[in-house]
Amino acid sequence: MKKKRGTLALVSLGCAKNAVDLQVMAGNLLKDGWTLSPDPDCADVVIVNTCSFIASAREEAEAEILRAVELKKLGRYGKVVVAGCYPQRYPELKGAFPGVDVWGGVPKDWIEPKMPALRLTGKAFAYLKIAEGCAHRCSYCAIPLIRGKYRSRPLRSILKEARSLVATGCRELNVIAQDPMLWREGKKSLPDLLWALDKIPGDFWVRVLYSYPSEISEDFLVWMLTSKHAVRYIDVPLQHTVPEVLEKMNRKAAIADSLAAAEFLRDVVPGITLRTTIMTGFPGETEARFRKLMADLRRMQFDHLGCFAYSPEKGTKGALLGGRPSRAVALAREKAVMDLAKSIWKVRSKRLVGETFRALVVAPGVARMESQAPDVDGVTYIDRGDKLVGAPLRGDRTEDLRIGEFVNVKIAKVEGFDFTGKVVSR
Repeated sequence: MKKKRGTLALVSLGCAKNAVDLQVMAGNLLKDGWTLSPDPDCADVVIVNTCSFIASAREEAEAEILRAVELKKLGRYGKVVVAGCYPQRYPELKGAFPGVDVWGGVPKDWIEPKMPALRLTGKAFAYLKIAEGCAHRCSYCAIPLIRGKYRSRPLRSILKEARSLVATGCRELNVIAQDPMLWREGKKSLPDLLWALDKIPGDFWVRVLYSYPSEISEDFLVWMLTSKHAVRYIDVPLQHTVPEVLEKMNRKAAIADSLAAAEFLRDVVPGITLRTTIMTGFPGETEARFRKLMADLRRMQFDHLGCFAYSPEKGTKGALLGGRPSRAVALAREKAVMDLAKSIWKVRSKRLVGETFRALVVAPGVARMESQAPDVDGVTYIDRGDKLVGAPLRGDRTEDLRIGEFVNVKIAKVEGFDFTGKVVSR
């Protein structure tokens, strides 16, 4: 009989890859007799899984650690466990947080993880992590210092988890890694893995997130065009478009592909949704080069566009480079990029109003279309009233929709980065 060990509270910070680590960690604790606390601010043990990618992530991690310690002082938590990238990067800082009982890090044996019994994302979708670490050496990035070299997860382990997820009602597998395109096992590459996922029975989406522009292969695009499960969506993290800045970022190999990415992908994959992320304020970004970046972004017209100001990271080559704009300038340019993103979205999103799209119900009254990746893009709210054009079909009441169900939604309006629509068929 399984021994009862106490209650757990979970705090997940940072990216989806970090959340997967917490799922595995917490899932195995549940198998070992622990239970989730009904009150996230009261438990025998709280696990704070942290990020330390940039300064704002470290500040958030520190605030959550201090909050957990304060709740422990009040008797709300028994023990405080800090895991993830922050303690991995700063093992010497445990003493800075009196009251922390365990100062951990990232999982050492992740490549062969035990199957988690917990899915933080809910029933409808999941993140399928296929590799750990990073093979790139971008001069601004501390991920290789924290996560180590790139290690591909074995195909059999990935497929075992994917089959289990689909069997338990998951209808969207989001394939993630620092760079999924680099996955290898012997002579097999990412398209081989994706075709293996394609053979799993069932109606579900496969979405590949994060695609380094110079590594998008013809075989990958063939899969996207012909697979019955492929979502036509690519997140191409360009970071910049000006060659001189990309060279300083140690992304010289991606220059030509970065400049042509949007046009090329739209030509090859009709109807594709494109996302990118831009960094402002990196060393070498002059006012003229920033204007060139803005002109390129206007030309490329990404459907989804994110931006963050550069944060110099200790131990990276970028932190030693001269010619860095001031923090105030970097933040002002970040705002300018996001203002441009809003203006582009305002035009592109209006084109979808009146159109009908397949969508996955992910929460009561909330769905996502293929063009909406989890956590980073907007959602589609299902209208409950009679304000929208078209009468609801019998049996298609919003309250009857099941989480994990695919429905066809007619888009009625845009609200910020979200849509509202009505179910026209199931």
